[in-house]
Amino acid sequence: MQNQPPAAKRRIARPSRPTALAVAVSATGAAALLALPSIAAAQAFPAKPVRLVVAQAAGSATDVIARIFTPRWSELLGQPVVVDVRPGAGGSLGAEITAKSPNDGYTLLLANISTHGVNPALYAKLPYDPVKDFSPVSLVSTTANVIVVHPSVPAKTVKELVAIARAKPGMLNYSSAGPGSSQHLAAALLNTLMKIETTHVPYRGSPPALAGVVAGEIAFMVPTLTTALPQIQNGRVRAIAVTGPTREQEVPNIPTVAETIPGYDVVSWWGVVAPAGTPRPVVDRLNADLVRTLAMAEVRTGLLKVGMNASSTTPDQFGQYIRDEIAKWTKVAKAANIKLE
Repeated sequence: MQNQPPAAKRRIARPSRPTALAVAVSATGAAALLALPSIAAAQAFPAKPVRLVVAQAAGSATDVIARIFTPRWSELLGQPVVVDVRPGAGGSLGAEITAKSPNDGYTLLLANISTHGVNPALYAKLPYDPVKDFSPVSLVSTTANVIVVHPSVPAKTVKELVAIARAKPGMLNYSSAGPGSSQHLAAALLNTLMKIETTHVPYRGSPPALAGVVAGEIAFMVPTLTTALPQIQNGRVRAIAVTGPTREQEVPNIPTVAETIPGYDVVSWWGVVAPAGTPRPVVDRLNADLVRTLAMAEVRTGLLKVGMNASSTTPDQFGQYIRDEIAKWTKVAKAANIKLE
């Protein structure tokens, strides 16, 4: 047996400390491994039909818009986009369903001014958070609302409508799709700015609310141009002003409310959102194909025919748009003293 060197002279191998570069490489590798599932999911997406929840009633502007752009979007995605109409609670039901769905990109919501603008401004508690519970995909379309009156109402301008309201406070009534709907706040803003008093008559959805005006039960309403256009064209209601900052291409002869009441600006909008936490590669795929869809002449013309303007954004731009809308309508609701439980 060979003699061993003295303990003092033995060389003991010590584990070396990892360099900063090694740590960084290791962390990067770990992050890459964590990202693999979402990347793989995005590459395979979509592997089955996509559900687009419509939170308003069948025949509403939201439903009409969905039917126009989803066929072409389906073609680009390579899978059917199935429209699922889930009305209720001013759009809150459909928004809640989407927020609580798996965040895999297969359940989406056609969000709008009600679900992600007005509702958050009016309700102290909602079954969803319009910002935290969703991943924005893109804006889809915008349109002005339009003040329409029954032909028996002797008002052909905003000025004349205001004069009637001032002469008989509370006697002039208006309909809306329900308490806290965008139509409700559009009329409330008119009341606030012109210091008039009119009576709100809520319905369950825009189509029956407009039917009330057509039947002569209601004096006026401020529906979307999309909802009202057929009735305007057939003369069953009279349009006196659109609510956006500029005149609408489809009805260029109708003036804006702002031409009489500076500062009045109400624009309805729609856009696609996914549940929060949807992998960004999936969101980007949805966005890319949706932007391409909205650039198609067929889709743009189809939207224009119903009084809509095709509009698209990046996911981040749409997220900021939603936050700005919530802030805007919160101020309007406070000024009109409207608060709902």
